[in-house]
Amino acid sequence: MNERTSPPRENAASLDSMPAEALYTNRELSWLAFNRRVLAEAQREAYPLLERLRFLSISGSNLDEFVMIRVAGLAGQMQRGITKMSIDGRTPSQQLASIRRAIRELETKQQSIWRELRGLLSDAGLHVCDESRLDAGARAWLKDYFEEHVLPVLTPQAIDPAHPFPFVANQGMGLLFNLTRLQDGQGVVEMILVPAAVPRFIRVPGEGAEATYIPVERLICRYADLIFPGFRVNGDGAFRVIRDSDIEIEEEAEDLVRYFRSAIQRRRRGQVMMLELESDFDHDAEQLLREQLGLENAIVIKTDGIVGVEGLASVVEEDRPDLKFEPYSPRYPERIMEHDGDCFAAIGEKDIVIHHPYESFEVVVDFVRQAAKDPDVVAIKQTLYRAGKQSSIINALIAAAEAGKSVTAVVELKARFDEEQNILWASQLERAGVQVIYGFVDWKTHAKVSMVVRREGDGYRTYCHFGTGNYHPVTARIYTDLSYFTADPRLGRDAARLFNFVTGYVEPRRMEGLVMSPIHMRETIYENIDREIANHRNGRPSGIWAKFNSLTDKGVIDKLYEASMAGVPIRLVVRGICCLKPGIPGISETIEVKSIIGRFLEHSRIWAFANGYRMPSPRNRLFITSADAMSRNLDRRVEAMVQIRNRTVHDQVLGQVLVANLLDTERSWVLQDDGQYVRASTGERSFNLHRYFMTNPSLSGRGQALAEDQIPRLALRRGATA
Repeated sequence: MNERTSPPRENAASLDSMPAEALYTNRELSWLAFNRRVLAEAQREAYPLLERLRFLSISGSNLDEFVMIRVAGLAGQMQRGITKMSIDGRTPSQQLASIRRAIRELETKQQSIWRELRGLLSDAGLHVCDESRLDAGARAWLKDYFEEHVLPVLTPQAIDPAHPFPFVANQGMGLLFNLTRLQDGQGVVEMILVPAAVPRFIRVPGEGAEATYIPVERLICRYADLIFPGFRVNGDGAFRVIRDSDIEIEEEAEDLVRYFRSAIQRRRRGQVMMLELESDFDHDAEQLLREQLGLENAIVIKTDGIVGVEGLASVVEEDRPDLKFEPYSPRYPERIMEHDGDCFAAIGEKDIVIHHPYESFEVVVDFVRQAAKDPDVVAIKQTLYRAGKQSSIINALIAAAEAGKSVTAVVELKARFDEEQNILWASQLERAGVQVIYGFVDWKTHAKVSMVVRREGDGYRTYCHFGTGNYHPVTARIYTDLSYFTADPRLGRDAARLFNFVTGYVEPRRMEGLVMSPIHMRETIYENIDREIANHRNGRPSGIWAKFNSLTDKGVIDKLYEASMAGVPIRLVVRGICCLKPGIPGISETIEVKSIIGRFLEHSRIWAFANGYRMPSPRNRLFITSADAMSRNLDRRVEAMVQIRNRTVHDQVLGQVLVANLLDTERSWVLQDDGQYVRASTGERSFNLHRYFMTNPSLSGRGQALAEDQIPRLALRRGATA
């Protein structure tokens, strides 16, 4: 895959001479563009219906988090009078105005797709939000269900001067009822908050594969007479609230655990940022909500569809294999099986890279489990950012501590929306005798590293795992990530230095193969880009290939612009936010950017630099990392970036994983110079990287990179390096 050589551009435009909006895409609007790409997957006719519904639900969940964090942050800046400009030169108020318009457009599109999918699902025997399908038997079943499982947990609350307005929790759903007391004709307004423990959708059994799902809010309205005997129901309406959910860390916080327990409670009571209402919501009731919830800076959306699109995820769990992707079972790495499941024997023989989810995350768990049981293992150290609710990694660490090993766990309390779960894990680990460290107050520890020290012969040997993704068994089944296992003593020493930095604030004086942020990762990236610029100017092959989730850091973007202005060919795979604009005349003409959205979520982070050789080549410089190209990752997080020197692993990551991402056409979107995305053209020969890795031998099997006869030659030549 050899990239074009182009001469340095002596008359290239200057970055300083161009307005910010011409050079950069707004971060928030780029994120909303990403969510539109996610939503577009719900329109793919080739996908099974429930998978399309899943993408619709994901787009709703994504939007909730965006409002909770990003919109809330901008609103907070406005309220505090902060006028900090965005990368594209917008004030917070200007950004919010554009965001509100984009969110309303996105919500309208979600409801349009929902109506289409609802009809298609009904044709397939899955009826959602369709009470007309209920026959006498189904109505009787539904009433019994309501009386036994829903009615007992509902609490109607009168809204009048004698009763304080009820608190509506973040992502909470409620209903307002306009009632008339039959005894005296007095008008009454009542609110019912839907308990979180009640299922969002009630499944009414049907014959054969037929099933009907009724939203809980419609069920409550249907049987309102059982809740309000002696009243006439004049009107009702459902609403949903999204609140500010960000947690700001106070530098003077003395006890992080206690601080976060309190902060989590405060988050549930944050300022309302968005209110969703049914389109026919009673006008007077709407005014009441507006007054009581304090909606000065909130986005109010009235929908003629379903309130809370993310709740459709529960319908996706319907047991209809014919409406879902064919199940996929990850392969267990051949290299480990060849050694009868002995992870240390396999890693000790040769470095191994595992490609999740195509290869099983169980090998990572087995690495820790084996360490817990092995009498020769004396110490285990592990970072934990997100571990999930059912964590076999946590259990393995507990078993190791109970077996007398020295176990250290760096638990990141600041992992957003996992704070509460991480506090629980930390408590369990401490009770088992694990030394639990919470890291820095100002920085998050986001690196994915574990190390095992094992007694071998007359000394000790260190085995390491470096990952691009979390130690999370659920996301490991749907996120594409890389796990790198090595017994290289240089990386073992570096891993120890990283842990000493986090646990004891001992800043390493030198590193042998590991790059850390916030110490010197930014500088290392810049140095490699500068090397490509110098090589190109000296007539040597040059090129930069990279893959990450987000590219927002102005320094990195400007450095890539500098390389492009020098003529260095650059190809980027950026799944989510991208503030860089490719194809700007004189600025970024040699840069190509694509985003891949499909069955699996592309999550691995990789940097590759030509280093004076054609790409791909064993002599290219290659790194895998836990860090995205964002200021927070480079300046405010502890991250790890590992240079891959092992020849086999190098070929697998560069010549197979990264090349396949660059070649994909079926799941790719191409970023234009105006910040818009268009679907990649498949042309005569298309390539689907997800299908490729699902159907080809595992990376850790025999280590063969993509053969030229396996991939589209035209795609290889197009835009490729010198």
